[in-house]
Amino acid sequence: MKPVPHPSRLLVISELFLPTKGGTTVWYDAVYSRLGGKGVHIVTADVPGAAAIDRDHRNSIHRIGLKRVWWLKPESLGMYLKMLGKSLQLALRHRFDAVHGARSLPEGLVAWVMARLLRKPLVVYCHGEELTTWGRGRKYRAMLWVYRHADANIANSEYTVEAMVRLGVRRETITLIYPGVDTERFRPNLPCDDLKQSVGLQAEPRLILSVGRLVRRKGFDQVIRALPGLVKQGIDAHYALIGIGEDWDYLTGLAAELGVSERLHLLGHVSPEDLPRWYNACDVFIMANREINGDTEGFGMVFLEAAACGKVAVAGKAGGTGAAVIDGETGLRVDGDSLHAVASALAGVLSDKPLAEQLARAARERVESAFSWDSVAEKTSALV
Repeated sequence: MKPVPHPSRLLVISELFLPTKGGTTVWYDAVYSRLGGKGVHIVTADVPGAAAIDRDHRNSIHRIGLKRVWWLKPESLGMYLKMLGKSLQLALRHRFDAVHGARSLPEGLVAWVMARLLRKPLVVYCHGEELTTWGRGRKYRAMLWVYRHADANIANSEYTVEAMVRLGVRRETITLIYPGVDTERFRPNLPCDDLKQSVGLQAEPRLILSVGRLVRRKGFDQVIRALPGLVKQGIDAHYALIGIGEDWDYLTGLAAELGVSERLHLLGHVSPEDLPRWYNACDVFIMANREINGDTEGFGMVFLEAAACGKVAVAGKAGGTGAAVIDGETGLRVDGDSLHAVASALAGVLSDKPLAEQLARAARERVESAFSWDSVAEKTSALV
């Protein structure tokens, strides 16, 4: 890890941070650990396992209890007040160069108050999904107000940039910064035979892998629907799925209905040490994401992790995945609503080894050259 040349003194307000799972928490940890050591103060939620993270973290982590209370209007009012109170305490003891909000709400609104009180620049992240899933009520209007009044906004893909501009955010305030990937942690040739054996696989079966929250828009159900057809084509395919979420029972039931329960391996959470090894264990990675009721994928950091491990990826066309997977060059992008398209893409890469290796090699090279966390940190530092 290479710290930026001129460490910054930042106040970062983020409800989500490690050990909470998710791509955004990995992003914040990777960037801010490079930006300023203990001079970066992160206000975040107190969650189980936090003490182990905070003990050795390069940054100064400040945990507060953040819970929505049903009898308050809005229910998140207590969260806003606690974030603001802790931020004010820190501002009395430390000098900051800028204030960063990890999302528009609740963090961005609190960060705006702090930035104006301190007369420092405000930087707010936009991840894409919030632009299309927050309805058109007061929450939506407050979100837009924050983005429109920030000094700088970080957008994670071209899709997110254009969506923000359509909603009235000035383009000159938006900086496109792709997320990155740790190519030392996620790399090819990691031992993984024991992982395959843990789900009953020997050398022959082909393993399809997905990683993500178990929600409908991720398209995991389409992969399960594709399994019977793959088997009929003579492809002995199994499907390993890492993640938890509300669709667990739905996916289990769907596999039983289609007679492929023995081919579906729901793994839940896996250890940080095993996650890169699971990528190595698979023959193809897929997240056939689609848009459902406006909810879509802003980028898809999992595609970078797969690429870093030297694996070909299949992505849905919805949202901003085109920034992570270049169709026909570093992987395949398909219509996640089309079972035929999903099944054909899987069959193609599983039955054409030279094609899969060519796409995977190009994906790995692109990740190494364009998606390092050091580069992401340097671009973020330039906004201050």
